[in-house]
Amino acid sequence: MSPSLNAIVKTYDIRGLVGVELTEEMVEAVAAGFLDELELAGKDVVVGHDMRDSSPVFAAAFARGARSRGGNVVSLGLCSTDQSYFASGTLNAASAMFTASHNPAAYNGIKLSRAGARGISLDTGLAAIRDRANVYLETGIDKLAREGGFRELDTLAAYSAYLRQLVNLENVRPLKVVVDAGNGMGGFTVPAVLGDAVGLAKLPLEIVPMYFELDGNFPNHEANPLDPKNLVDLQKAVIAQGADIGLAFDGDADRCFVIDETGAAVTPSAVAAIVAEREIAREQATNPGARVTVLHNLLTSRACIEAIEAAGARAVRTRVGHSLIKDQMAAEDAIFGGEHSAHYYFKAFWGADNGMLAAMHVLSALGHQAKPLSEFAAKYDPYFASGELNHRVSDAKSIIAAVELAFADRATTDKLDGVTFTSIDTENWWWFNLRTSNTEPLLRFNCEAKNDEVVKSITREVETFIKS
Repeated sequence: MSPSLNAIVKTYDIRGLVGVELTEEMVEAVAAGFLDELELAGKDVVVGHDMRDSSPVFAAAFARGARSRGGNVVSLGLCSTDQSYFASGTLNAASAMFTASHNPAAYNGIKLSRAGARGISLDTGLAAIRDRANVYLETGIDKLAREGGFRELDTLAAYSAYLRQLVNLENVRPLKVVVDAGNGMGGFTVPAVLGDAVGLAKLPLEIVPMYFELDGNFPNHEANPLDPKNLVDLQKAVIAQGADIGLAFDGDADRCFVIDETGAAVTPSAVAAIVAEREIAREQATNPGARVTVLHNLLTSRACIEAIEAAGARAVRTRVGHSLIKDQMAAEDAIFGGEHSAHYYFKAFWGADNGMLAAMHVLSALGHQAKPLSEFAAKYDPYFASGELNHRVSDAKSIIAAVELAFADRATTDKLDGVTFTSIDTENWWWFNLRTSNTEPLLRFNCEAKNDEVVKSITREVETFIKS
């Protein structure tokens, strides 16, 4: 049988097991399909990769496929995902980033962008790229007589300087910051952006590094800070070091999680609210009287929505997923967008997500006032939540249908993304969402309520259907 990309092309990226589901031949075919679908012959195409063992090989395969169809490859080499967006934005060139983000070492994948770091999802070109690539896998790539060019570009210094322009940290109070890079790309970018590794001015930050050695086998823990077990080392270190704050990056460093000085996690929703207030204030100062829009996905806390609206902006609810949200950032002319999974999107960064930039906003907010982070962040996290609970199930549709029936007299529902249940009781309110993952074979559950016991009760009730 000929190989097929159908199983590994997800809603907004490509991910699969290295050598089994994703091969060099497949990557070359994707590159050729990408060039054809976006009509990139004769144009620059940015290619970057993370620290996984297979990433340089796949990046080289993509370069071959792109050049065979006339693309001029701009090779970034080792970089974070948001670094690749920076190159796509500044060069106004389409891009391919090789990473499987937070997935285990056996996986790799491709995040594709149009020129200007604009997203590509199944509905906006990824399905067509997949179909073209599948044809090339059957027939072979029709190589042009004259292949495209190739050049290398080091963007780390320019990327770091650009972020420093967006958030000035030179005048914050001295902060001790423990950073867990999880052996991922944060170990490459943090010394440049928050330190002086590329010659930028030294900031009043004492960085305590954890797992900065680049290693795609993730010897210390998975580079997935969304899973609480992967935050334990950082939480202990923050307390042991007497640090002001802890930062945890995922494998490709486009997401950042925050730990306060007590070792407790600051929720991504609270981070989104903090950053939203700052971005709203900047936009209001720059464009007085203009309508300001901020996006939040449907799983962020109600407190985030309240903070956005209290700051004088319009809060717009979205589905989950980076390419989908990047499209909506452009459609709504939004200045900022936040997700429960710690993806943060900035108009000032071509509408793309940037965990480092979000971290810098939190450092600035913390460093320009005297309270410890736990006290400062408390007002952004007044409610109770289950966190995201993931379950491997054989029949997600039947489970969701059974839950809908059980809650029919207690909740309204909407199907923007999965099914969201919202209490009819507006005084003692609650909501929860059930959705299948876009990247993994999982049923995801999220719940929030005004009362902690309600969260626990609903979680137990829903789990009876999931486990039955």
